[in-house]
Amino acid sequence: MKPGTVRIIAGQWRSRRLKVPDIKDLRPTPDRVRETLFNWLSQMIAGARCLDLFAGSGVLGFEALSRGASKVVMVDESSEVVELLREQLQLFHAENGEVVRAKIPGQLKLAEEPFDIVFVDPPYQSGLLLPVCKYLEEQKFLADGAYIYLEAAETIKDNDLPLGWHIIKSSKAGQVAFHLVKRENK
Repeated sequence: MKPGTVRIIAGQWRSRRLKVPDIKDLRPTPDRVRETLFNWLSQMIAGARCLDLFAGSGVLGFEALSRGASKVVMVDESSEVVELLREQLQLFHAENGEVVRAKIPGQLKLAEEPFDIVFVDPPYQSGLLLPVCKYLEEQKFLADGAYIYLEAAETIKDNDLPLGWHIIKSSKAGQVAFHLVKRENK
């Protein structure tokens, strides 16, 4: 991998590279993890409305767009990240992508429609993963039967998550524990 870039694995933009800003604690989801995640989501991604929180490099959002998501909203609090993501959306002519600058979870605006898939990958030491899950549930960001991707430094258990959320797939690659969670229909 070239320094400062990350590769899109599959879909219409397969093998294209995204620039990665040199920001402390920004660590793009590794290829191996993304490949597993999108294999898990392969039947759900086409036409899905996705929310990419703590977007960073934007690789999860761009991968979802590349594979046929109908809409992806990428959120990050860094102005440098937001500016770069907007530039890359223009470069890719990705009109169904949107970038929002917001501190997560507090400044996250409610969406017009709930999301089918949400990617939650905060800096590991931030302690935000589980509070963000609770916020997403309480503020009704999620469609019935939504899928939530969680990435952390350690394994998460069902009883750590909001009521009605269940881990359906889980794996570990190096220092990355990643989980696919399904929200029950409410």
